[in-house]
Amino acid sequence: MKNMLAFSGSNNSQSINHQLVEFVVRELGIEGTKIISLLQYEMPMYSEDYERKNGLPGMALALRQEISEATYLIISVNEHNGTLSAFFKNVIDWLSRVDRNFLAGKKILLMSTSPGQRGGTGALETCKQLLPRFGGEIIEHFSFPSFYANYDTESKQLTDEMILLGLREVLTTFAQQIN
Repeated sequence: MKNMLAFSGSNNSQSINHQLVEFVVRELGIEGTKIISLLQYEMPMYSEDYERKNGLPGMALALRQEISEATYLIISVNEHNGTLSAFFKNVIDWLSRVDRNFLAGKKILLMSTSPGQRGGTGALETCKQLLPRFGGEIIEHFSFPSFYANYDTESKQLTDEMILLGLREVLTTFAQQIN
């Protein structure tokens, strides 16, 4: 198995998307999967003026290096007002300035969750269109609805049997396609 990197697109220290990433990594059980928090990669809001004056942020270069060392990515995106969060869009903007094809050759499991019944589908759909522009190949994707109603944060377990079965089907397909 090649290197796998997992993260959420959220800047919330209590991110439900990060909790979903951790759950999925446990479910997949692939040794050596590295989970990171994008909070470790602080970057200013992208602007051409900033880039001309200061160059590329060191944290954008560091994150690009992390991504380049992985073959597979697990990404869970959060949603703000029906689309990607400004935080994650900013990360993508900076990464694309470091390397337009920063996802080239990367096979991606893309997911999202939210407290609501739509499960972050707006952000998920946006990413399904956006990430391939930078070379990524989305192998599988899923939306996890009503996070707090379907996930026990104490036991760190998914509580809805039908959602769990659907998730496991997606994870099985993803695992088969990356082997």
